[in-house]
Amino acid sequence: MSEIATGTTSLLRASLSRTGKWAASFAFVSGAIGDVLNPLGPFAAYIALGAAVAALIIAIAMVLRLVLAAKAMPALIFATSAAAIAGGVYGIQQQTNSQNGVIASLMPAMAELQQSLGIVSQKVAKIEKTVTETQKTVEAVKKSTDTMAKTTEEIALTQKQQTQQGTETQKTVEAVKQTTDSLAAGQEQQQAQAEKLQATTEQIAASIDTIAKGFAQLSAQGGAIADPKRPDEFYHNARVYELAGDMLNARRSYLGFAGFDVDAIDPYTRFATLLRVQDGKAGAREVLGSLAEKAKAPSVKLVHLLQFDDVQRLDKLNAFIAANPDYAPAYFLLAQEFSEDRLGSQTLADKRSEATALTKFVSYEKDGGLLKYFVDQSQLADWLDRSRARLTALGDVLDPSRFVPTLTPTRSNAGWAMTISLPEPATAISWRLGANGPFTETGMLAMNDQRTGKPMPNPSFELPDSTAATNIGIKYLDIRGRETGPFDIRFDPDSALQQGNKQILDQFWTSWIAFDAGGNRGLVYFTQMLSFRCAIRQVHYSLNGTALDKEIKMPPCDAKDPYAIPSDYQPYLKIKDDVKSMAVQVTYTDGTKSPVREYKRQ
Repeated sequence: MSEIATGTTSLLRASLSRTGKWAASFAFVSGAIGDVLNPLGPFAAYIALGAAVAALIIAIAMVLRLVLAAKAMPALIFATSAAAIAGGVYGIQQQTNSQNGVIASLMPAMAELQQSLGIVSQKVAKIEKTVTETQKTVEAVKKSTDTMAKTTEEIALTQKQQTQQGTETQKTVEAVKQTTDSLAAGQEQQQAQAEKLQATTEQIAASIDTIAKGFAQLSAQGGAIADPKRPDEFYHNARVYELAGDMLNARRSYLGFAGFDVDAIDPYTRFATLLRVQDGKAGAREVLGSLAEKAKAPSVKLVHLLQFDDVQRLDKLNAFIAANPDYAPAYFLLAQEFSEDRLGSQTLADKRSEATALTKFVSYEKDGGLLKYFVDQSQLADWLDRSRARLTALGDVLDPSRFVPTLTPTRSNAGWAMTISLPEPATAISWRLGANGPFTETGMLAMNDQRTGKPMPNPSFELPDSTAATNIGIKYLDIRGRETGPFDIRFDPDSALQQGNKQILDQFWTSWIAFDAGGNRGLVYFTQMLSFRCAIRQVHYSLNGTALDKEIKMPPCDAKDPYAIPSDYQPYLKIKDDVKSMAVQVTYTDGTKSPVREYKRQ
């Protein structure tokens, strides 16, 4: 026994003299590196654990004489040194609670170096990633602990057979087990702290009202926050830097805010504007797409889809609303897709789509339903002001009885001339008789429509005088080529003839009566009333007063030739020379009466 002990001691001294210095140096460097990398994970603990396990395996191999002691001793010294130094560093870290490492807490320059190398990050997203890795490490440590426990049992069995060799091995196993337990306890403590931080982050993200109030207070104070930690502080800094023209720090601050996954729309719309200016729409789409993949907040996904082009953007926006029908800000953004600012000129369909979306957005204002989507309340106020102003300008565009085509029939001796009046510029017009059958285009006029810059569609078409009462369908293409209609308009030839004649009589009433026309002294002509008699039921008149005690008997209306005067009818009255005036009132076929018109004889 004494010879074995003496041999072991000699071998140990010889190995220490040869490898002690470089082993200690490498172990110290390993501990220092683990300390510097501590913000990314407890590397000192990993190194200590790995070295301890290696030392245990080497020691067992030496005891069981699986390897030569002379060859294995340097490795045992190196592993033991590394385990001791790294374990010591980890222990100091736990006692001082140095999240960035012992060296960084003692040397500010090292902390700055860590930040410049990207080792230390104040973003919560990075912390969350670290928490996930830590949880995986805890599971690995637990598995290692179970493995070590099994190894301990196997060594205990060997101890019974080799008492002298097993004594030394048992001591090593106990030391490793203590180190492992210490590391596991430290990992559990770090995991608990990380879970607490995660819970705090979720609580902050959920409290948009608290963030909004904090942002308002910071905005009133002015100036950037030197060491921001809360989402409202990051957003405040982003606005301060942006207004100062420091776009790089503004961008970093916006990304810092995004790390909290707060579901607020205004920070991301402003961030998107900054990105489009700096990186173009494609760059903004890439950055926001990366955030949207990780985020749970719908606001990030909503702003991301706005970075696509035209039709693709509108399709994605409609899909988002279908999946999130109560997400109020989406309706304001949808309205912008149909706005005059976006399109330049609006069709009636565009105006209706804009008004519908804005009405939906404003409806959420009741009971403060919009506040939860905005950190900066001034941005919400701006959106509401713009919405109300546009709804006022759009007027009653949503009234289904308004802004529909009208049809004005005009009867001639040859037939009907149908004039179409549309509520907006068109690029093509079609019509048909009845509820079925193909549409016929009216064709184009030999001129351009200044409103569209395209050939003007013919706004009229003709029908034969034999056309019976029916529905006429009208449809048209707006300036974007979208079909509007068909609109069914009732056409009654008799009613149309009467209304057309009445309109002419009312408009040209000064021509109803003509005294002594053509040099025919003593005659008063009523030729115009006679020509448009299809609208007249009765004509009463009086001479030299307004008694209206006489009546002009009109011939019946001839619908086939409505303006012809029968050859056996005299279109005049004979009057005496003492007649100085004539009063006339017409009763129309619809039951209305004209004002009493009085005509002076010259």
